Amino acid sequence: MAAHYEDRYWTSSDGLNLHYRNYPGPEGDAGLPVLCLHGLTRNVRDFAGLAEDLCARHRVIVPEMRGRGLSDYSPDSDSYNPLTYVADVERLLAEQGITRFIAIGTSMGGLMTMLLAEAQPGRIAAVVMNDIGPVVDADGLSRISGYVGQGRSYPTWVHAARGLEAVHAPAFPDYDLDQWLDMAKRTMVVSQNGRITFDYDMAIAEPFAKPGNAAPSNLWLAFEALRGVPMLLVRGELSDLLSAETVTQMGVRNPAMRSITVPRVGHAPTLDEPEVRTAIHALLDGIA
Repeated sequence: MAAHYEDRYWTSSDGLNLHYRNYPGPEGDAGLPVLCLHGLTRNVRDFAGLAEDLCARHRVIVPEMRGRGLSDYSPDSDSYNPLTYVADVERLLAEQGITRFIAIGTSMGGLMTMLLAEAQPGRIAAVVMNDIGPVVDADGLSRISGYVGQGRSYPTWVHAARGLEAVHAPAFPDYDLDQWLDMAKRTMVVSQNGRITFDYDMAIAEPFAKPGNAAPSNLWLAFEALRGVPMLLVRGELSDLLSAETVTQMGVRNPAMRSITVPRVGHAPTLDEPEVRTAIHALLDGIA
């Protein structure tokens, strides 16, 4: 079956050519577009299944942050930070004339969603936050620091899958080989020398390691900009980045939030889980 998306590009303020997938949605669709924002080491393929699902009713836009996938790598590694990614996305939204939208953010993409809301409250009509909140647990950040930017490569997809399993098995204890292969193909590509490598600039690890860059400070203030906005918070039961206590506090701060916990999964759920898809559809069905 042919994919429903078009590969498109926009230009950052510092001249980078940045890639996004555009899923046009139904012809004549007047509904709100959906903006999907990926995590630190991820790319547009993370939302392939969800976007194919949602584009039956919505235009779906999946930007690829600088240094990932088909987007240019930045010559300035300091630009690999959430504030710059948000500025890049703001240029895309302005170029497309998008003033109101639904946001779906996984991990770093959820941090970006809060920053987008803080910059212009009221433009986000609904939010799906995937395993992230205003408090980012130090244990999870330490774990990510242990593998990001390592530059490993593999001779075959099975080797790549086993490499991922060696690092991420605690977060996905029930995964079988096919699921590890699927994760490998989401996160890696065949390089020019024929080996399988991660699909991001290893230099993203440099600013991530500096204090304050992994997660901006005062995120509760940013989260307050989403008060009253219909929200679905997805948490992996085994998550080391989003605690149950933070989930509770988020619900207090935003009474319009519903949360769902994916059992036997850590950071981060794929959003392809049947119960999560059902919850996302329920959220979107209530948005004009």
